[in-house]
Amino acid sequence: MKSDMEQISNLSGYVNIVGAGISGLSAAITLASSGIRCNLISSMPSERAQSVLAEGGINAALDNMGEGDSPEEHFADTMRGGCYLETESCIHGLTKGAPDIINELARFGVPFTREDNKIIQRPFGGQKKRRTCYSKSSTGKMIMTALIDVVRKYESEGLVVRYPDHVLTGADIKEGILNFVTVKSRMTGDVIVLPGPAVICCGGLNGFFEGFTTGTTQNTGDCAAILFNEGVEFANLEFIQYHPTTVAIADKRMLISEAARGEGGRLYIERGGEPWYFMEEKYPESGNLMPRDVVSREMFKVMRDPSLGGTVYLDMREISKSCWKNKLSDLREEIRSYLLVDPAVTPVPVAPGIHFFMGGIRVDDGHRTNIKGLYAAGECASKYHGANRLGGNSMLAAVYGGKTAAESVIKDAGVLSGILNIQEIGKADHSDPVYDADTILSGSVRNILIRGLGIIRDEDSITSAIDELGKLYKEGMHDIDLKRIKLAEAMLMCARERKESRGAHVRSDYPDTLDDYKKTTCCSMNNGKIIITMQDPLKERR
Repeated sequence: MKSDMEQISNLSGYVNIVGAGISGLSAAITLASSGIRCNLISSMPSERAQSVLAEGGINAALDNMGEGDSPEEHFADTMRGGCYLETESCIHGLTKGAPDIINELARFGVPFTREDNKIIQRPFGGQKKRRTCYSKSSTGKMIMTALIDVVRKYESEGLVVRYPDHVLTGADIKEGILNFVTVKSRMTGDVIVLPGPAVICCGGLNGFFEGFTTGTTQNTGDCAAILFNEGVEFANLEFIQYHPTTVAIADKRMLISEAARGEGGRLYIERGGEPWYFMEEKYPESGNLMPRDVVSREMFKVMRDPSLGGTVYLDMREISKSCWKNKLSDLREEIRSYLLVDPAVTPVPVAPGIHFFMGGIRVDDGHRTNIKGLYAAGECASKYHGANRLGGNSMLAAVYGGKTAAESVIKDAGVLSGILNIQEIGKADHSDPVYDADTILSGSVRNILIRGLGIIRDEDSITSAIDELGKLYKEGMHDIDLKRIKLAEAMLMCARERKESRGAHVRSDYPDTLDDYKKTTCCSMNNGKIIITMQDPLKERR
């Protein structure tokens, strides 16, 4: 029987990785370290990827704080936070593998904040132990810097070929098999055909919510829209996380990291002219560190109460000087620069903003999609987070997911070499420049989605939003605009189908969490029609 390496050597060409954030770099390192060549395709350099913006930290049960933490405790918190919508096997794999991931990142050079040479861990929302490792409040930037350096080594050896400033424009899928992807240069307009398997790491759907999201809108969502319209199955698109502490700045929301609350920041609203620390009164055990969906929902309620002050503030005045200096100095400087206030002296007005997409491309425990030869990892994939993501689990899932997807490519190599129509890499004629979605249309889609997918929803608002989207279709509309509207429609249809409240999906008309809906909301395109079904969590595909 041939080994994985012998089998994958039969794949002439490269494995294609679309996206060069944490999950894409993790996949590239895993493949290249096994001697497997890959193309790393991204619309921008890794230094500008969404992953760079991640602030608070990355979870692992190291138990460096002496609280008796363990992977089993991490597993329990993750399952509970996600409202038990994910397979136990994948969460066990994630939490068991987390300590090794932290150790590997440290070997790569990530400067985690330490004391007596031991990585310090801070508390994060929805977790009973201090397990979030961090590098001040620039953890994502530090992890990305280390991973970029490792990938550069493999670039010099020819095992990683960069395609920066390229976007996915198509995927050739026939009879449930991916044969090749096409990408276009934003600089020249050249279209390149890249045969072979692909790992999609294109990030979340921030571009659908410009002005309302903490994420970069360079993550346009176009890649996901293209794949959805080609028959790739998606899941749980109704679960959109609103981060409690964000502030409006030009064209987006600025995130004030959960680390601020982990280090003593407190939320309040004025009641009778005095600060009311409502989270501490309503949830005395965890207070300001309840899961993000709970905090955002409570903020939404008090902000709408006419008897209260209307504005919620994050009070960070009790954070110690040493903490500001050693743990949160970059966060303090960011607030000073953008908001022109010193958070150590003045409470900061905050409001929930869209922060993370738990739903996305449906994958199994090995990150395989319903299309042979196509894999997905990172925020674009629906995995690990269920109905609500715990803070500190996103970067962990990105590293672990990218690695797992790449390992699945290696395992599947024998099958893939027998079914893929492998060709040499080809370059098409010069094409038109990359089309950017119509800004007016995108603004209309965004406003419709915000009305239908708010923190609290109901049947009327969701159905009204679906009807409004239907009125946006026009003859002669550009193909990518059509595909974006279809994916937006799927998001709303998933929300309408789930007639309960669970995690980040809250229905005022269906306020209870129901066992009948402890299922995955699956959506796919069939002959131009969106199909929504409720299914049990995925079993491992073979």
